[in-house]
Amino acid sequence: MPANLPPQYLKAEDAYRKSGSSAERLERLREMFVLLPKHKGTEKLQSDLKQKISRARDEIEAGKTGSGKKAGVSYRVPRDGAGQVVLVGPPNSGKSSFLAALTNAKPEIAAYPFTTRSPQPGMATWKDVRFQIVDLPPASAEFFEPWVSGIVRSADAGLLVVDLSDDDLIDAAESAIKRLAESRTELVGELPCDVEDEVVQHVKTVMIANKADSDGAEVRLEMLREWFGPRFPIISVSSQNELALDDAKAAAYDLLGIIRIYTKLPGKPADYSRPFTVPEGSTVLDLAREVHRDLEQSLKFAKVWGTGVFEGQTVKRDHELHDADVVELHA
Repeated sequence: MPANLPPQYLKAEDAYRKSGSSAERLERLREMFVLLPKHKGTEKLQSDLKQKISRARDEIEAGKTGSGKKAGVSYRVPRDGAGQVVLVGPPNSGKSSFLAALTNAKPEIAAYPFTTRSPQPGMATWKDVRFQIVDLPPASAEFFEPWVSGIVRSADAGLLVVDLSDDDLIDAAESAIKRLAESRTELVGELPCDVEDEVVQHVKTVMIANKADSDGAEVRLEMLREWFGPRFPIISVSSQNELALDDAKAAAYDLLGIIRIYTKLPGKPADYSRPFTVPEGSTVLDLAREVHRDLEQSLKFAKVWGTGVFEGQTVKRDHELHDADVVELHA
């Protein structure tokens, strides 16, 4: 969480943590969104609040319809790991093959469109951090599962997968983007910092140009960069020949906007087996909340080994942490 948030926001956040019902949580979240300063440093927090607002609204709607007639098909993918990244894109772009190449998932893969009909999650690992990647049904002018936008809206980030073997890849990508935008879900390369509309959910996205080993791929890639380069970072990959998959995995991880923090006990070596992950800009106090909720009140100070400090420097609760810092908490 960014430091130096106003007291009114922190008070609303405390009330949110104590909320019981979905309606009360939604009210507190909306209050937090209004009170949150809108600038570059709070972009990730703005996005997180919008996701929580969307989930709280969905819970309320589910409660209203739960005892009535059966609604249409709907899916919810529980988060796993340090974050959730969704794969979106037009039919036959190779999303399922891409998921299988990056994760432990074994989705059905076939040479015809619309193979994926339900969410397919898998776990990826980068910088000793595990995070979730979820393949979703394709989006096109002719076909779009209504429930897909809900999962995209609640995700931390997106990868827009397009097919470099397709002469119509520009139109296909635009159709996928448009179908999501119709449900007020906008894929963007950078999160806007001045949006007040809580209904529109911006999802930070990297474009994955798949099938880079196909005939004519280089020419289509140049077309893609001319058209979409100003809007999205673009990474060219081949799932089949494992070309640039590490670049894609690194990009997906970077989209999460998180840092790794390792902890240690006094007099003991640091535990490098499994880091805690917190949003960029988080403080010692934010880490303490992740470790144990009681530490929020009892934490007195911390010792830090890492960026911007000397080895084992004693710091206050509001000290901002950096990636790969080692922290020793003292209550």
